Amino acid sequence: MIKVVGVRFRAAGKIYFFDPLNFQIKRGEHVIVETARGVEYGTVVGEMKEVEDNRVVQPLKPVLRIATPQDDKQEVSNKVKEKEAFRICLEKIKKHKLDMKLIDAEYTFDNNKVLFYFTADGRIDFRELVKDLAAVFKTRIELRQIGVRDETKIKGGIGICGRPLCCNTHLSEFVPVSIKMAKEQNLSLNPTKISGVCGRLMCCLKHEQDTYEDLNRKLPNIGDFVTADDGMKGEVQSVNVLRQLVKVIVTKEDEKEIKEYKVEQLRFKRKVKKEKIEITEKELKELEKLESQEGKSKLDDN
Repeated sequence: MIKVVGVRFRAAGKIYFFDPLNFQIKRGEHVIVETARGVEYGTVVGEMKEVEDNRVVQPLKPVLRIATPQDDKQEVSNKVKEKEAFRICLEKIKKHKLDMKLIDAEYTFDNNKVLFYFTADGRIDFRELVKDLAAVFKTRIELRQIGVRDETKIKGGIGICGRPLCCNTHLSEFVPVSIKMAKEQNLSLNPTKISGVCGRLMCCLKHEQDTYEDLNRKLPNIGDFVTADDGMKGEVQSVNVLRQLVKVIVTKEDEKEIKEYKVEQLRFKRKVKKEKIEITEKELKELEKLESQEGKSKLDDN
């Protein structure tokens, strides 16, 4: 077991472990640590704890110090400088007529590097732009192309649920989301209904997937034949996954009627569900585009 403290460098960013040494560090405090990008200012997101050796990337780097008032001032100053850097970079992009969208500018804590995050449809030759920026800022320049999910994570926004976006508030890492999850949850496969602000499948599909899989395992499929505890037999017309209710078409006195039962009242042998969804080729391509993965977040490199 190794004693560690978890540190974040941006809101809802990935949590990195550091060696707290002999510092008495509390949750919410700011610390100065050394990372692959250089010296950085981070926020402690949990109390010091011991974790399994295999959860730690070696060598485990130490906390250099708990942030001082001077460090706090430096961080505030960096945030102000980032806004000016963003404005200057926008002007330079227009000057070079580059087809790219600038998303964010970020200084490392020690001002050893300025990072500019951007999106673009393809590869961009920004060598001349880097030279221009280096001449202005007199420090190392890095332009990093990110995907639409990272863009949304940085900018934030409000989801269709009316709440702030998950990726911008609490999701530290992106998880794979698939069309299969939307099918499992019996959602409309209309791309506008299941895609988020970023234009990809909504991350919340993953949040509820385990619950739906567990509940669906207890239910018969539509079209299955069941026997109820009142002796009635019939074919399943529909199911309510969350309420665990089943509507069954039964025959009573030579007339068909629909009766609703709790799943516990039914006996059935669940058949293998055959996926049959009628959509056009155009709709299928749109859905596949939503499902496309961009891989690991380009924001995390500490």
